[in-house]
Amino acid sequence: MNCLQNLLKEPPIVGSRSMRRPSPLNLAMVRGGSRRSNTVKTAPGASTSGAENSAVEAGTEKSDAYSSNMTQAMGAVLTYRHELGMNYNFICPDLIVGSCLQSPADVDKLRKIGVKTVFCLQQDSDLEYPLFDFAFVVFIAEMKELLHKYAVSCSNTKEENYFGVDIRAIQDYCLQFKDIEHCRAEIRDFDAFDLRLRLPAVVSKLYKLVKDNGGVTYIHCTAGLGRAPAVALSYMFWILGYSLNEGHQLLQSKRACCPKLEAIKLATADMLTGLSKNRVTLKWENGSCSSVEISGLDIGWGQKMPLTYNEEKGAWFLERELPEGRYEYKYVVDGKWLCNQHENLTEQNADGHVNNFVQVTRDGTTDEERELRDRLTGPNPDLTDEERLMVKEYLEQYVDS
Repeated sequence: MNCLQNLLKEPPIVGSRSMRRPSPLNLAMVRGGSRRSNTVKTAPGASTSGAENSAVEAGTEKSDAYSSNMTQAMGAVLTYRHELGMNYNFICPDLIVGSCLQSPADVDKLRKIGVKTVFCLQQDSDLEYPLFDFAFVVFIAEMKELLHKYAVSCSNTKEENYFGVDIRAIQDYCLQFKDIEHCRAEIRDFDAFDLRLRLPAVVSKLYKLVKDNGGVTYIHCTAGLGRAPAVALSYMFWILGYSLNEGHQLLQSKRACCPKLEAIKLATADMLTGLSKNRVTLKWENGSCSSVEISGLDIGWGQKMPLTYNEEKGAWFLERELPEGRYEYKYVVDGKWLCNQHENLTEQNADGHVNNFVQVTRDGTTDEERELRDRLTGPNPDLTDEERLMVKEYLEQYVDS
């Protein structure tokens, strides 16, 4: 039953120490620990220049775009206001979930509350937007020619990159101190499938850092509403002894967020029953259209994958190897989102949408493994003492390269 060694290999984790895999809703902002509304307020009697207003508007537009995409991808109404600065909540006395650090000054803020480890889940693509520096934007806003050049450069930036964070400056600043360590363990934003596959490696790194550094651990992604809560909850479930639902209730009582519970359940089952793939074939029977794509499945709703047209069969096909689990998807035919009525259909969700789905099973699964996976992916999953010990031992087997 212990098939931990059969998990897929993970991408490397970036940090001060690298590792290799062993063989076999709306958020009330918290700044400095106090709650804030999602509104930029002006002190009574104070006035703001046109340049300052332009800076606030630029930050607001980026936050609005990110919040809109986050709401669509996560299936819950979530709001992030980057222009208000870093926000966070204590989940446990020694565990914080929050948004990204925006400058070295945020390192000083975290050191003051006892943070010993900053655990960053962002990818490079989360950090590539031109740097949002309020003072800098105000300055160039007062110089019309430079502001025009800035606007042009912003328009040429990839739409999926929202905020500029100088991560190197933050890392270099942390290196000046012996009482705090910065580590990155990347997970793709808005991607439950990538979260599922990456969780064991990421939590392994987190577990070892917590044991080495002690103190308070600060886990963050970009907004601190998806990836960071999921990693924190997995750590609470696998290491601290909470059931998944108990941990989730505690997390939600401290911070309004949307961790993908299904990804955590599947990652847990993958560790204890093994992770293998089966081939799935999807088919769209319409030769008159010019393009057919798939969204969802294992690539997430923010991406699309083309099907290949078979002239002999007069249909479009996609073959994909997927790990065990249930995958929802939808076809995009000549730009129009459609369901295939000849494939499995979900019930209508809260937003009124219906999707196709495929249930992938593993060949050669024993009754014991099937029962264990069903329990761990059910409505109230928990680990026995023996299972939690097995998971901890597996996470400890990651060694520095």
